Amino acid sequence: MLRWSLFIILYILIDLYAFQALKNVTKSKWIYAIYILASLVVLFNVMYQISTYDSSRFMDAGRAYAFGFFITIFIPKLILISFVFGEDVFRFFIAFYGKFFASSGEFHLPSRRKFVSILALTVAAIPFTSLLFGMYKGKYNYKVWSYKLEFDDLPESFDGFQITHISDIHSGSFDDKIKVQYGIDLINEQKSDIILFTGDLVNNLADEMIPWKEAFSKLQAKEGVYSVLGNHDYGEYVNWNNQDEKQSNFEAVKNVQKEMGWHLLLNESHFLKLNDEKIALIGVENWGEGGFKKAGNLDKAVSTVSEDTFKILMSHDPSHWKSKVKDDLRKFHLTLSGHTHGMQFGIEIPGWFKWSPIKYRYEHWAGIYEESGKYINVNRGFGFLGYPGRVGIWPEISVITLKRKTPIV
Repeated sequence: MLRWSLFIILYILIDLYAFQALKNVTKSKWIYAIYILASLVVLFNVMYQISTYDSSRFMDAGRAYAFGFFITIFIPKLILISFVFGEDVFRFFIAFYGKFFASSGEFHLPSRRKFVSILALTVAAIPFTSLLFGMYKGKYNYKVWSYKLEFDDLPESFDGFQITHISDIHSGSFDDKIKVQYGIDLINEQKSDIILFTGDLVNNLADEMIPWKEAFSKLQAKEGVYSVLGNHDYGEYVNWNNQDEKQSNFEAVKNVQKEMGWHLLLNESHFLKLNDEKIALIGVENWGEGGFKKAGNLDKAVSTVSEDTFKILMSHDPSHWKSKVKDDLRKFHLTLSGHTHGMQFGIEIPGWFKWSPIKYRYEHWAGIYEESGKYINVNRGFGFLGYPGRVGIWPEISVITLKRKTPIV
């Protein structure tokens, strides 16, 4: 009760302070009523969703949208109070100067300037409309990112070999079968030689895949579909009744991939062969810095792979590449990861500018990175989690073409 009381008091104080900007622009009681009603509905809805939290669902649709609408309204209010507070600071110094330095009778404290409030509302409208768009359309605004990567030691038979890389499906968050099917069709339209999925099939429960299993089983590639596990696939974020129940769910997550015709790699390797040449496809279980599960065993996964073999590594968390993979002497030519989602929020102008708050947590968070001839692609994710939308960082299908570098004569 104490935490709820503090939360409500803080929310109301922020609300009242932000309301000053609106009050200075319009005197319409209808607009005031809409503002107050929307604030109260969003507040009590998010409180209801939190108080009825079911740990077995992690973030179901009702809770996700409650959270989404909350931040859609709350973030613009923080922008409003930054403007109002800034003006209050200015007014304070004016008052201070007038009290101690102005001649008698000359001091006048200006009223709130209307143009500051208009400017504040205009700026606040940007995240408000963006976050609404992100929930309405952005979360299914699939984009295909195409890359060509050159290697000196790529076997000739694999020159032009095309990979479609997807990650972070998070099937428990989906709410539109037609749009998800569009994304699946877009994957198949790439007609790649192989499809590789780098983890987080579900939010928590294997049952989340039941409505989507048939659709994802239609993914097709000449060399098949291969997958690894992400941190959400282990059921780590559920309060299970017992360990057997958790293990049963974990086995079901693995089995559903087999039922879809996918080849799940659990700290193991598979050789792709063309003509008399081969490359190694290596899949490790989740390994992440910080508090994330560290089940990945790179040594075990490459135990049957010689050092001079061309290697493609599938590892869900890009922090694995940073910490363990990129400096490994066995040379993993290409690593495929996901996990970050690009935070589902940011600004991106392809080939020129890329920014998201997630960059302050992960050094490698979206797209291709290269170091000493070794590459990692961090997929922005096919699905979404938490906030039920995407703004600026759209759901991604990566298409990577391997090329053999032509020697300079």
